[in-house]
Amino acid sequence: MAAQMAVNSGASLWGPLKELWETVDGAVLRRQPESVHLLDLQLKKHKPSFLSLFKNPPKSAEQREKVRKASTEGIAIQGQQGSRLLPEQLLTEAFILSDLFDIGELAALELLLAGEQQQPHFPGLTRGLVAVLLYWDGKLCVANSLRTLIQSRHGKTFTLDLSGELVAFTTRFTDELMSQGLTKRILTLVSEISVTREFERLQKERGLGNEKHRKEVGGNLLFEEYTEDSINSLFSYQSPLSKDDTLALIGHLETVTAQADGSLDSVNMALVMALLYCLDVSFIEQGTEDREDLLQALPLLTERQYVAAVHSRLMDGQSWKLPGLQAVCRLAWALSLRVLSQLPQGSALVEFTEADEALADQALLGDVFLFMKEGMLGCETFAQEEFYIRRLHSLITDFLALMPMKVKQLRNRADEDARLVHMSLQMDSELPSSLRKDLDHLMILIGEFYSRDPFGLELGLEFWCPTESLQHTSLQGSYLGMALQRPPHKQVVLSKFVRQMGDLLPSTLYISYLRMLKGLANGPQCAHYCFSLLKTNGATHSDNIQGVSGSPVSWEHFFHSLMLYHENLRRDLPNPDAAHYRHPPLRGITQRELEGLTSFLQLLTTIITWSENARLALCEHPQWTPVVVMLGLLQCSVPPVLKAELLHCLAAFGKSPEIAASLWQSLEYTQILQTVRAPGQRQAAGIEVELNEIESSCEEYPLTRGFCHLISTLVESSLPVNLGAGLRVPGFQPYLNFLRDSVFLPFPTRAYRRPAEKWEVADSALEVFHKLLRDYEPQPSDFVQEMVELQGEQVPAHKPPGHSIMFHLLNDSPMLALCLSLLEEGVRQLDTYAPFPGKKHLESAVLHCLCLLDLALQKEVVFMDLLRESQASLLVSPLEQLLQGVSPQTRRADHIVSIARYLYHSSSNPEAAFQSAKILRRIANYPNIQIRLVGDFTHDQAVSDKLMAGFVECLDNEEAEEGAEKGDDQQKKVARIRHETQIHILNLLITSLELKTPNLALYLLGYEVKKPVSSTNLQDPGVLGCPRSCLHAILSLLQRGTEKRSGPVLTQQAPHLAELCYQVIYQLCACPDTSGPTMRYLRTSQDFLFSHLQHLPFILPSNQIAALSQMSWLMKTAAIELRVTSLNRQRSHTQRLVSLLLDDQPHTQHTADGESGMEEETRSVSGFLHFDTVSKVRRKLLSVLDAIDFSQDMPELLQLDFFERTQIEQVISNCEHVNEQGHTVCNVKLLHRVLVAEVNALQGMAAIGQRPLLMEEVNSILQQVVDRNRVRRSLSAKRHALQSWRSLVETLLTACPADLIPADDRQLIIRDLLLDLHDKVLSEDAAGELMPIVAGAVFTLTAHLSQSVLSEQQQGVGLEASSGFASIANSALHLILRKLLDFILCTGGGYQRLRAHLYGSLLYYLQIAQKPEEPDTLQTAGKAMWERLTAPEDGFSKLQRENLAIIESYGKSLMEVVCRDACDGHEISRMLALAVLDRILSIDRQNQWLVYVCNSGYLRSLVESLRQDDAALQSLLTPQPPLLKPLYIYESKMALLTRVAKTGQGAVELLRCGLVAQLMECQVFDMVPDSDAHRYGVMRDPSGFIPSPMDRYRQILLPTLRLFQVILTSTTMNHQQGAAQVLQWLIVHADTIQALLRCHELSMGALQELSLLTGIISKTALPGTNINKHTKLKQTLLLLCLIFFPFHSRLCLSLLSCLVGSERERLLKQAEISAPGDSAERREEMEVAMQQVCANIMEYCQTLLLQSSTQAQFSICLFSPSGSEPAGRDGGRADLSSTLPSMAYSRAPSLGLVLYLLKNSAADFFRFHQSHRQSLSKLQSLDQLPPEELKELCQGLVSGPGGVEKISSVQRSLLAKRRLVQLINNRAKLLALCSYVIETCLFVLWRHLEYYLLHCTPTDPKDSLLPGASLYRSRLTDDSFGGLQASGSRGLNLSRVSQQDLDLLKSDMVAGFGEALQRKLLEVEGLYSQVRSRYTFIQALVRRIRGLLRQPKISR
Repeated sequence: MAAQMAVNSGASLWGPLKELWETVDGAVLRRQPESVHLLDLQLKKHKPSFLSLFKNPPKSAEQREKVRKASTEGIAIQGQQGSRLLPEQLLTEAFILSDLFDIGELAALELLLAGEQQQPHFPGLTRGLVAVLLYWDGKLCVANSLRTLIQSRHGKTFTLDLSGELVAFTTRFTDELMSQGLTKRILTLVSEISVTREFERLQKERGLGNEKHRKEVGGNLLFEEYTEDSINSLFSYQSPLSKDDTLALIGHLETVTAQADGSLDSVNMALVMALLYCLDVSFIEQGTEDREDLLQALPLLTERQYVAAVHSRLMDGQSWKLPGLQAVCRLAWALSLRVLSQLPQGSALVEFTEADEALADQALLGDVFLFMKEGMLGCETFAQEEFYIRRLHSLITDFLALMPMKVKQLRNRADEDARLVHMSLQMDSELPSSLRKDLDHLMILIGEFYSRDPFGLELGLEFWCPTESLQHTSLQGSYLGMALQRPPHKQVVLSKFVRQMGDLLPSTLYISYLRMLKGLANGPQCAHYCFSLLKTNGATHSDNIQGVSGSPVSWEHFFHSLMLYHENLRRDLPNPDAAHYRHPPLRGITQRELEGLTSFLQLLTTIITWSENARLALCEHPQWTPVVVMLGLLQCSVPPVLKAELLHCLAAFGKSPEIAASLWQSLEYTQILQTVRAPGQRQAAGIEVELNEIESSCEEYPLTRGFCHLISTLVESSLPVNLGAGLRVPGFQPYLNFLRDSVFLPFPTRAYRRPAEKWEVADSALEVFHKLLRDYEPQPSDFVQEMVELQGEQVPAHKPPGHSIMFHLLNDSPMLALCLSLLEEGVRQLDTYAPFPGKKHLESAVLHCLCLLDLALQKEVVFMDLLRESQASLLVSPLEQLLQGVSPQTRRADHIVSIARYLYHSSSNPEAAFQSAKILRRIANYPNIQIRLVGDFTHDQAVSDKLMAGFVECLDNEEAEEGAEKGDDQQKKVARIRHETQIHILNLLITSLELKTPNLALYLLGYEVKKPVSSTNLQDPGVLGCPRSCLHAILSLLQRGTEKRSGPVLTQQAPHLAELCYQVIYQLCACPDTSGPTMRYLRTSQDFLFSHLQHLPFILPSNQIAALSQMSWLMKTAAIELRVTSLNRQRSHTQRLVSLLLDDQPHTQHTADGESGMEEETRSVSGFLHFDTVSKVRRKLLSVLDAIDFSQDMPELLQLDFFERTQIEQVISNCEHVNEQGHTVCNVKLLHRVLVAEVNALQGMAAIGQRPLLMEEVNSILQQVVDRNRVRRSLSAKRHALQSWRSLVETLLTACPADLIPADDRQLIIRDLLLDLHDKVLSEDAAGELMPIVAGAVFTLTAHLSQSVLSEQQQGVGLEASSGFASIANSALHLILRKLLDFILCTGGGYQRLRAHLYGSLLYYLQIAQKPEEPDTLQTAGKAMWERLTAPEDGFSKLQRENLAIIESYGKSLMEVVCRDACDGHEISRMLALAVLDRILSIDRQNQWLVYVCNSGYLRSLVESLRQDDAALQSLLTPQPPLLKPLYIYESKMALLTRVAKTGQGAVELLRCGLVAQLMECQVFDMVPDSDAHRYGVMRDPSGFIPSPMDRYRQILLPTLRLFQVILTSTTMNHQQGAAQVLQWLIVHADTIQALLRCHELSMGALQELSLLTGIISKTALPGTNINKHTKLKQTLLLLCLIFFPFHSRLCLSLLSCLVGSERERLLKQAEISAPGDSAERREEMEVAMQQVCANIMEYCQTLLLQSSTQAQFSICLFSPSGSEPAGRDGGRADLSSTLPSMAYSRAPSLGLVLYLLKNSAADFFRFHQSHRQSLSKLQSLDQLPPEELKELCQGLVSGPGGVEKISSVQRSLLAKRRLVQLINNRAKLLALCSYVIETCLFVLWRHLEYYLLHCTPTDPKDSLLPGASLYRSRLTDDSFGGLQASGSRGLNLSRVSQQDLDLLKSDMVAGFGEALQRKLLEVEGLYSQVRSRYTFIQALVRRIRGLLRQPKISR
């Protein structure tokens, strides 16, 4: 970053160096293949930085001037245009920084600018302080890089297993550096740099900030120095330094001084080690393969001057500042000379090698071993470096092996000294002054050195030679690789040293020897050898009896002494009732003995800690009984220190569960802690007294700590329930009470001589509590008060210790208060960043406290549930509420804040941070607490910043690592803990985001919590003072590596973490409040989605589940982004994502230049199926689909021998629960407990014998369950991924602007997606669980395919294209159809809901071949039949024919599935299956499906189901219906039955199935709802979705009427049968039909009813032709008509008068007023309906006339002989309304009505014809229409205000075209109806006029009624119409016609039927009938009527 900010001076002091370190780290430590060539570039660039190590760019006056002017003239910055003015303050700081570090002014300015940019990463620091950190960080990067490069060299000590090329490269580079003087540079730096001096300088210049800043700077400085020296030492490990460098190093060491405690500091330690490695030749003995090469490179052998120079320098008599250090160097040189003297090459160096003895002597005189122990082992970095440990080991062992005589001399000297000491003690004289303790120091050094083994090297093994036979493979050392191989000579010598030193050991060396053995016993194998040594040293038991004493260093001797002490001290046991229980003056044990015993106990503890065999062997030894003796000694009066050692030793024994159980009983028996009080005892005894009286007064607590340690160990091994049974209430409770009340609670108030011990005591007590609570599982029995019998009375039993701890933690108890105050104290101490005594133990105690709280939160739910169920009288509060209490220290409710503050210390205390995150996550589940937490966290700004920084630091941590196993080393363990912390924080965010605002997540992610969330303005960290939040941390985690080809690093390295990060981002984008700010920020500042989507799919073979989840969240987020950018019209964003996901052309950035020309060509060719050209790549969406594996390995069925499978399955299902991710999984731990309990419950010998087999079966069951869980998680991840993929695809196709994807591309994309989906789902091993999602996706895709093809055809493309039907080839369509049908069939019997989607898809697919509506131009009918037959087949019918062929190829299996679904099952599936049947029947010209449906009984089943639907349909007519499902299914059925009825065969079949009979039984038709209720809006659904009751009724009635109409039309051959049945239905429901015909309010629905009813009535009117043949039928029909027709005739005719002329206009206007929105279309529908009603009525009249008689004189009269029209010419409404009702029901309508209708129809005809022509011309010149007119046309088809404005122009013209076609066809329909009405009117008029004017005999008013009546009757006595006599004449009221009426009729008719009308009618015929109807029919009728009117009056 600094690099980009760099002012235009040379290299920066931080950015490029950081880059260098990352490259070196990547190439050498992480082994990234691509980093090697980068490394080469970086090293060439930075070679000067290495050589001038840490040299700063010098100051200069020129630079100073340039910087000074930056505030006025500005300064140029690299990578930015122009110059930038900088504030004065910044320049002042730059000068301070320049002076502080003595660096160039520009470099200082550059550091400050970088500091400013990096500031958000260092909350709480100013830019100046950050610059200081960056300065040192840059230096550290160089040092680290150099160190790592040297580590990777080829050398003698170690290898990093890197590629040969890299090693050669780094070796060459570092050699160059060394030859150019790197070492001298480092040594001068070491002497110059002083940490304290630097600190003082920074302090003075205010270059130090808060404690954390001081710690970081200090850490950097120390690490600097240390790194430099380790560079040197590393170099010398790998290859020795040159002569000059070595001498310079020695020269530096001469001046070194020690620290206050006598040890070397880390820097000097590194330099000493460098020299020791230079002088090291021990590798020569190891005999490695490259030994010869290394010998050649060894200057000791090749350069004589080197040896001479070093020798003379070390032999120099002048003493160094540290004589001990000089002695170490001399000893190392002496040993090197000794090795050289044994080599053939060493003969040349004889003059030097002879001096080795003298050098060794000088070294010993310089107390070499003492310095090694104090000066070197005391250094804190010593234990951190394996090289140091190995070098010191080789120094010690070489001395012992190469100089045996010196060792012998030391022993002799020690023996001599021991005698002198003995004599002086006997004579009570002073000790001689000449005593040397060299051997003593050597032994103590060996003991100290080997007792620390941080790397688990077990180097001490070299001191042990195996004496046992080699069968003990487990105990063999590393040297026993081969059978019977002799151990190396060195090992034999060392082993001999250990044994010989123990022989005849002088007492002065006894303790030292024991300490040495303790060191050498450190390790599992060493401990075993040491145990054996002590065993064999001892004399046998028989020797003891004879008084022969064994070696003093043997088990025999040790335990014998212990027993003697015990015997001796037991006699002195004081009386516990004595007033003062104090230790009497010690007679038994002197100080010397005490030390000896302590050393022995420590040795014993070490051995039994490591070796279980030793533990058991010693414990079970019959003579020694160590446990009993030790417990005995604990009761005696011995010093607390010894008691502590005894307790530690017992704790080591207690590690074995076998011993632990008996140890508990012994502990209870000996009453070390008094648990049973004797009846008369006044005072307590045991350890409690020791603690309160002795330890407290001494202010030291070893005994208490030892006891806690013992209890801690025993608790882990076993916890006996019946401890102390018989003497007291059994259980652990007294021990717990002691630990809690006597140890833990008083610990803060006790006095401590050693401050660290305070925390040790707390830690040891808390450790026990932690273990007890960890192993506690609440059980129902814990809450029942059980009683036990004790000495004859019942007393309450103790609860388990875990229960007691839970109870104390769930109450405001002193224990909880102390835990919380300990946490506060801990965080306060950590905030100082200063070392203090006991820091490690405080941290451990804090960790135990956090674990206790976490466990309590985890178990409290079960605990409280059980407590509630038990109804016990315990009172507890949830811990999360207690944590909100007020802290006594701060007087604020900040406990949770204190816990959260541990996250701030995650770098130093990862485990505490982990537990803290865990606790916070548990608390976050409670919504009510979240709001308070946000307040607490944000209350104090400083604390708030710290907390935020803590969370961010945890997330940012680069050391975190996923998947490090538990058994790995410490570093891996810490990495795993850091990773888990990140996981917990992310889960905390995810949980919180689901809760209401404000919540923790919003605060942590940087959103507003005090204002509305949506008002947040997210910024990059540092911009506008925006701190670095968790969102920034998450994004930087995810963004790492997105710029490289390999993709985001996190997805590979930490898949689970990446998955959660993506989930957080998705949740932020999906939540309405946070969506806006988040998506804006991601889009503008980060370009997040594009950079991640381009790396899809993520392939992770090792963790497929996580990879799928990552992709799921990312795709869901992408879907939201596409939707939002589309809505906001951010086209470029949408376009970029769309092309990324859908393009099949390679992206330009990855292709070579030559390919770009080809891309265009291939894009224009529509590829066939998967025929891809070379340059095509797989579409991103398809490759994501490829990454979802549809197959799923299912675990095999359980094979069980012992358990019952059904019961096991039951147990498994009982253990199942829903986890956080929402998967149902089995709790494996719980199952394991249940099964093990079951096995343990088995009784009898057989069960014990079979236990191993049973456990094996338990393991196999558990393994099976683990597999099942994995399968469930895997399936769930696949479902989730597929669902996300589907939503992304659907969003792409639906929400994105259509023009972003061209139509042809869109079809090919959908084709590819459909075919791939089908291929995957139809493969044999595809998992059924994924099918529903696939089916849903197939449905959407097919819908879009259909839509795309149709819109393409509407635009006029497609049909002419050579490739077939549209852009997509027919073959592709056929393939899609085949796969779709395969999918339907492969779903078999189940999956009915799934098939609903597939039926929907099939319907959409079949829609493609459906011919679109074409405009009726009134010309087409003119074509000859031949032309139509021979016309070429169009695309639609071709595709339809091919589709049908494919469907039929599937035969009956497909028919069966569809028919079965249509008849039964889920409602939606049934509806869609019915629709599919309907569709297929409509295209099936061969009627194969129809035959199948009829023959297989499915049709009958459907027909019969109508009767069953009746009740459900009736329930629909209640004001508030339950569900509308039955209505929809009924409509679907009726639609199908209507389709069947359209063929004659089908209609006959329906009648045979009794369709009409079923409908006759349906009572729903009679339940006409009260129309008033819905008129006033009662119970109206506000959304408008649920129709009103009347509308619902019509939805039931109309389909039935349509079906009847179709049946009547289809059954022409058997008309009577159909008509008779329909008539029966009409008669059954006669009342209803009358009511409907009498309808007052003619709404749209009513008109539709009327048009259908009148149509049916007109069609059922009796056919006179074939009726005579069926006598029986004839009688039935006549009877029916007798009852029925008079009503209908009257009603129909009265209706006619309602629908003519001005009344019609009124109705149309009324409709417009009632529904103004959709008036145009509604008006057209109403016009059609009215015309239809008129046409039907006129047809009915015509039928009646024709049926009555073929001749006019015998025909029935329907209209009265009145020619006046029903209203005035002006169409006044008053006339109509007054006359209509009376006329309608009192007498027959007049003939004038027919004439009126005729005139109106003729006028309408011309109006419609004109409109038709206009629309037709508009359609033909659609492109030329003005935009306003286009808008007007679209208006009706687009919903919503301003809808037309939003749609594109292409869309607009398509809609206009659709609307015009609609208009044209509507007008054509109206023209047809008008023409028909005109023809029938003319016919009716002619028949009536002919009768009235020619055949009618007028009656005279004076005559009686009878003659006239008889005349009229005689006119009706025709055979065929006899039944109508009475009713007919009465009904039509035509009994009296006077002459006057007839005259008036004629005159009216002449006036009405004038020339104008006749001309009009003839014109109608010319315009229309010529093409469509009976030509010349109108002409003939007009002529006849005219003739009738013209003929003279006949006198009768």
